[in-house]
Amino acid sequence: MWLLDKMLRRLVRKGELTIVDHDGKQYRYGSPDPAHAPVRARLTDKGAALHIARDPRVGAGEAYMDGRLVMEQGDIRDFILLIIYNAPWEKPSALKPPSPLRLAVNAAAGKLDQVNWKTRSRKNAEHTYNLTRRLYELFLDEDRQYTMAYYRDTGHSLEQAQLDKKAHIASKLYLKPGMKVLDIGCGWGGLALYLNRHYDVDVLGIALAPDQIAFCNERAAEAGVSDRVKFELMDYRDLQGEFDRITSVGLIEHLGTPHYPGFFKHMHRLLKPDGVMFSHCCGRMGGPGLTDKWTRKYIFPGGYIPALSELVTEAEKNHLIVSDVEAMRYHYAHTLEEWYYRTVAHRDEIVQLYDERFYRMWEFYLAGAEAAFRYGGLVNWQLQYVKRRDALPMTRDYMFEEAERLRALEQPPEWHLAKAAE
Repeated sequence: MWLLDKMLRRLVRKGELTIVDHDGKQYRYGSPDPAHAPVRARLTDKGAALHIARDPRVGAGEAYMDGRLVMEQGDIRDFILLIIYNAPWEKPSALKPPSPLRLAVNAAAGKLDQVNWKTRSRKNAEHTYNLTRRLYELFLDEDRQYTMAYYRDTGHSLEQAQLDKKAHIASKLYLKPGMKVLDIGCGWGGLALYLNRHYDVDVLGIALAPDQIAFCNERAAEAGVSDRVKFELMDYRDLQGEFDRITSVGLIEHLGTPHYPGFFKHMHRLLKPDGVMFSHCCGRMGGPGLTDKWTRKYIFPGGYIPALSELVTEAEKNHLIVSDVEAMRYHYAHTLEEWYYRTVAHRDEIVQLYDERFYRMWEFYLAGAEAAFRYGGLVNWQLQYVKRRDALPMTRDYMFEEAERLRALEQPPEWHLAKAAE
């Protein structure tokens, strides 16, 4: 326990944390803070403290999943938020940085994990997105938007915020009826169907998870637009043709940096001369970094969250003009908080679908991600690219006007709003 105790004494200064070791001995850290209620956790075996201290992110995640770290006051979200609250991105870390050897090993492992050839990309997508359909129904909104919602007001429901997100994205595409749109990494089809519904455009959505594509096609058939909105199980590298607009929401994180040059080169090839490309992704506020081992192992194998510099550099190399950049702060933290509480509300059903260990893994993932976007170094980037400088109006006024128009056209289902108010 001495190593973990040493680490926590250096780190936790704000908020009260109590750790009870396997032998009943209590260790207290920090001081009262109105921003966070006291948290108390218990370690159930002799080796748990060392497992956490050796590699805190992996160790804490696995200890919680395996029942070696048990919450006695507060929950795992409270625990993680308290820790990251004491080590915000804006403040230099109080912890000793890893040794040069560990940094080198982690960097090599992270880069190797990002080599996503076609077969590996499909396998990774299936790992992440081919989970039981019911799981996503339990914590996402009805449209299954598994990316950041856009909270124009923090009091809005998740359903309203996700609808506003789609309007925000659409406003940046400068769409006209009859255009041909490509949606890469189309998820469960919500954005593609939204664009067709409001702009009378043809949309091709592609993804690598079979159940996602099956679900998308079911939705298109149910809406009676299968002739205009098509979904295919396809790697973007196999796609040919030209498109007026290209969107990718939550795709870049799955590519891996070794594949950025080929991706941007292919996008330049697919985009018409007067076309517009839009990308929404999780991003780093600082420079290039690494995806932590726990996330790579359990949640997003092959994934990497890019720095803005990495995205802009590749666009420049492929003669794409970066016409607009927006840093979305806090929006994903609010989204993940809502996903966490919906997950907790459906604990028994998720345990029945999978098991207790999976449920705790999902809790840890959502809570850890929220902490990273609330206090850590993560944001969401929205980037707009063009080939020609005259492809868009000179000012951004068209975006605000269009988003306002779209918000007036559609409201989330009333039963969702009533449920959110309960």
